Amino acid sequence: MTDSHSKFTGDTLRVDLISREYPPEVYGGAGVHLEYLARDLRPLADVRVHCFGAPRDEPGVTAYQTPSGLSGANAALQTMGVDLEIAAGTAGTDLVHSHTWYANFAGHTAKLLHGVPHVVTTHSLEPLRPWKAEQLGGGYALSSFCERTAIENADAIIAVSGGMKRDVLTAYPSVDADRIHVVYNGIDTTQYAPDRGTDVIERLGIDLNRPSVVFVGRITRQKGLPYLMRACHDLPPETQIVLLAGAPDTPEIAAEVEGLAIQLRNARDANGVIWVQEMLPKHEVVQVLTHATVFVCPSIYEPMGIVNLEAMACETAVVATATGGIPEVVADGETGLLVPIEQVADGTGTPVDPERFVADLAAAMTTLLADPARAASMGLAGRQRAVDKFSWSTIAEDTLKVYRSVL
Repeated sequence: MTDSHSKFTGDTLRVDLISREYPPEVYGGAGVHLEYLARDLRPLADVRVHCFGAPRDEPGVTAYQTPSGLSGANAALQTMGVDLEIAAGTAGTDLVHSHTWYANFAGHTAKLLHGVPHVVTTHSLEPLRPWKAEQLGGGYALSSFCERTAIENADAIIAVSGGMKRDVLTAYPSVDADRIHVVYNGIDTTQYAPDRGTDVIERLGIDLNRPSVVFVGRITRQKGLPYLMRACHDLPPETQIVLLAGAPDTPEIAAEVEGLAIQLRNARDANGVIWVQEMLPKHEVVQVLTHATVFVCPSIYEPMGIVNLEAMACETAVVATATGGIPEVVADGETGLLVPIEQVADGTGTPVDPERFVADLAAAMTTLLADPARAASMGLAGRQRAVDKFSWSTIAEDTLKVYRSVL
């Protein structure tokens, strides 16, 4: 304990953050988390980042590509190959902190190799995403192995919500609850703030004279986009539906969403559905969120749902599923409306009564579309909640406290 204590009283603590995603290669909430966590930890520690993909110009950030001998292998096996190279690259660190199964094997291997503590942040859990077997094939068993081994052997686990902590204990009952610390995802409320400009809105063809519902997210089972698209058939006819949705997980869900989009467009007027499939830059998404009447998050699995915070910070009312960590972010009746869901107990998150869920989703959106003043009031309350409760500086300090607990 003497040596580790000195790291906080004299020597600078070195922390190696490990993640598949890191800017500019970001496609989900974990990448957003890493961007801001690294930024706000740097004044507190010597932070090194290890990520996948193309070389980065940022000092202290090292990127790794698939080893040449694994170029044709299963995607999960490729990930494990990258992880082994990352583990070697963390030599000299005081602590490793991995994010998602993609990086967990690197963190666990580094722990064994270098004799340092391993902290795991759980953004999602493989046992609760069995549909990924569609995407990874036999690699799903490998991804599950990487996650289970890391979590069960981690020195500390950070859950991004109380709901996530409960899920960890359900999925991995051998884990001691005292090793799990709840540290929320955060939001940069200077970057995510209302943008009243209209250049992006006009370019995308969004009509500011119409009420609008906006969805932002990847096309994956957990995001619940097919349920939303069915619910949109019951929205008032003047509503404009804006889907910023791309990067499908599988050809199957891509085809399903394409078919639903065709049906929805056929059922509404020519400009009633706008579907943007490419990933828009952050500032453009902010402008779209700012001008939305309602932001909707129909997820059936969401440990926290950082996208809800992004919408709230842009002063937009939120309609979201009451699942996972979402009720800890969206204050029902204050910053938005939560849609109840009873889910099948098989890990898929599938609604027990899909038609009821779709109807309740449509009803919640319609309630706010019909009362824009209430929606605007919720948007203001949402921004205040984001500022007060979810700042990255607080999250960095709380994360450092977790590091202290294992050194």
